[in-house]
Amino acid sequence: MPISVALVEDNKDLRIGTTYVLGSAQQFEVVGAYETAEELIESYDDIQPDVIIMDIELPGMNGIEATRQIKITHPSVQIVILSVFEDDENVFQAICAGACGYITKPVLPDRLHDVVEQAFGGSSPMSPHIARRVLEMFKQYIPPPKSDYNLTQREIEVLDFLIQGFDNKAIAEKLFLSTYTIRAHIRNIYDKLHVHSKSQAVAKALKERLVQKY
Repeated sequence: MPISVALVEDNKDLRIGTTYVLGSAQQFEVVGAYETAEELIESYDDIQPDVIIMDIELPGMNGIEATRQIKITHPSVQIVILSVFEDDENVFQAICAGACGYITKPVLPDRLHDVVEQAFGGSSPMSPHIARRVLEMFKQYIPPPKSDYNLTQREIEVLDFLIQGFDNKAIAEKLFLSTYTIRAHIRNIYDKLHVHSKSQAVAKALKERLVQKY
């Protein structure tokens, strides 16, 4: 069975050309070529494409919003953005909306064939420079590794009580320890965290999530 493809492109010449490139290959069947995303959405149930090639700048609904809406109702369809836009915002928003790939125009016929086959096969086709930018963008969203201050379990418990606002005496009662022992634990916490007060210790613990539940 050929891979069924739908295309949304407002430039008539590009729409006709892309339809020809895909339709002339045995492995593809172009089931719809539309000027607007609204036309595709209205016709979707009749065509049920395997892959959608989507432009971003369209009259009416843009391609990113269309991708978001289509993926909500038809999560299995593979949508590839084909656009002249290369900025981080459009790339990031398109991927967050559910696009499986992002290719910049112009694209050669053989490359377009590869893109559709890769998308249908579960891959994420991207122009090489877009793939690099995606990696750089997502690096910014990776949380920094938690610092290891070698706090003991008891010191973490004491730090937890400090965060909750307990004083030394109350912490001692909670842990069935002497206030002298609690003061010793707090001094060790200060040394390990490189701070000089309870407020600094609490602020650092919360900022770096040193206590699991915060």
